[in-house]
Amino acid sequence: MRLSKLYMPTLREDPQDAEIASHKFLLRAGMIRKSASGVYTYLPLGYRAIKKIENIVREEMDNAGAMEILMSAIQPAEIWKESGRWEKFGPEMFKLRDRNDREFCLGPTAEEYFTTLVRDEVKSYKDLPLNLYQIQTKYRDEKRPRFGINRAREFLMKDAYTFDTNPETLHEAYMNMYRAYEKIFDRLHLDYKIVEGDNGAMGGSGSHEFIALSETGEGVIVYSENGKFGATEEKAPVEYILPEEQERKDLEKVHTPGAKTIEEVSNFLNVDKKRCAKAVDLVMAGERVIVFIPGDRELNMAKLISYTGVAEHDIEMMSEEDIKAIGSFAGYTGPIGLDARIIVDKSITEINNLVVGANEEEYHYINANYGRDFEGEVVEDLLLVEEGDKVPGTDDEYKFARGIEVGNIFKLGTKYSKSLNATYLDENGKANYFYMGSYGVGVTRSVTAVIEQNHDDNGIIWPIAVAPYEAIVTILNIKDDKQVELGEKIYEELKSKGIEVLLDDRKERAGVKFKDRDLIGIPLRITCGKKSSDGLVEYSTRREMENSEISYEDAINNILEEVSNK
Repeated sequence: MRLSKLYMPTLREDPQDAEIASHKFLLRAGMIRKSASGVYTYLPLGYRAIKKIENIVREEMDNAGAMEILMSAIQPAEIWKESGRWEKFGPEMFKLRDRNDREFCLGPTAEEYFTTLVRDEVKSYKDLPLNLYQIQTKYRDEKRPRFGINRAREFLMKDAYTFDTNPETLHEAYMNMYRAYEKIFDRLHLDYKIVEGDNGAMGGSGSHEFIALSETGEGVIVYSENGKFGATEEKAPVEYILPEEQERKDLEKVHTPGAKTIEEVSNFLNVDKKRCAKAVDLVMAGERVIVFIPGDRELNMAKLISYTGVAEHDIEMMSEEDIKAIGSFAGYTGPIGLDARIIVDKSITEINNLVVGANEEEYHYINANYGRDFEGEVVEDLLLVEEGDKVPGTDDEYKFARGIEVGNIFKLGTKYSKSLNATYLDENGKANYFYMGSYGVGVTRSVTAVIEQNHDDNGIIWPIAVAPYEAIVTILNIKDDKQVELGEKIYEELKSKGIEVLLDDRKERAGVKFKDRDLIGIPLRITCGKKSSDGLVEYSTRREMENSEISYEDAINNILEEVSNK
């Protein structure tokens, strides 16, 4: 492709709303343009990178025995209502009606769509196992779209679903996809970790997330130094270290003027924060719920959601009016005599002589003990992991890292086949529910992950496997016939050998060409300059940025070798 003909509207300045490198450089390199909040147009170079990633995903899915289909991005409401998720999915779902007043959504995911497809077509165990996938646009009305195409309202995703007859063959399908995902992300040259994930709204019995490491990632993962354990922050178990045991004392109400926060109460009473019960006042799906955890820790909302089954969008903090309605005051909420659903972390039941709110302004109880003074629903672990926590069963402290979730796999089991009554007939003619797995790769999100891991101050540094073009030939002076002649010769020869190559034949200054070349990040570079008449060029790679003066034949051979090793 000739740059003189390429639509590549590069920008010299950083866009004001670009928060991370990938967003900044995709905009500056003329690869994407914002259409609306969280909605983007992909320009030629950006779209080529997306297609490269899409093709790698497709090749590895095909190699793993999956079969590609394409379903509509528009999904009928009936199948979502049948599964019970039409209302539960929440405000992220784009809903619409056609001219006949029939309800639809723009698909945020496709469990219902695939399940009903197979339910209506597959009748016998002889047709199983089955692995189907698609690469399709998904839509989620994100509350706060950010980080460019990393958290957008419209994004490209590969979603696959396996259908099996039992948990054992489901596990085989799951591990097959696990290995396929390793190959995908290895081919993308990503530095990633595989960690246990939280099933969340997906349901099922197990999941893993593939996290591309990045300091700008929204997700936090924890792992062991030896690599034997890894989990998302939401999933990581906490083995809480209890304070020193004390003999139970008599319950006593004390005046605590101006002490509302755990910090203030701890200082006022000269009590360890571990012995102060922190109250988290919530309204969950319309029900008033108070969660109690040790005062030195934070509530893990994902664990609470997993326990209660209430979706995140149906949870909000109590207002002062709500707190008064349950017979308490903001800052003084406690579990004794409270008119609300009480949930406690297990650690609360094991700490004697707690400080708890007295549900009376400026008063707390001291020496409160679970079982004697209050009770509630006990949950094994509701705590958010933090620095210093130990990997369960070891003396090793968790390591923390940030990252971008680029893939996830779930064992759904019979969650969706049961809710949608999707069955097959076994060898005895008996109806059984399908055992399902779900597997997603964020195609457009993988673009951001690649750039976050591969850039410098000048622009993108594409790995050859996903670069929009593999090589670029730059003619420094378009008025110099020898430079033009050699540049054209190299360009045509590289094309003839199957190399994806750009030719910068623009009537621009050399400085402009170099800046654009660095910005768009094409990995292999040949520069035709003053020694073109001698058949000499400058050869460099985008990553090393070191020029070597060699013959044009050697430069071509270098490119052929690099591409063959990609």
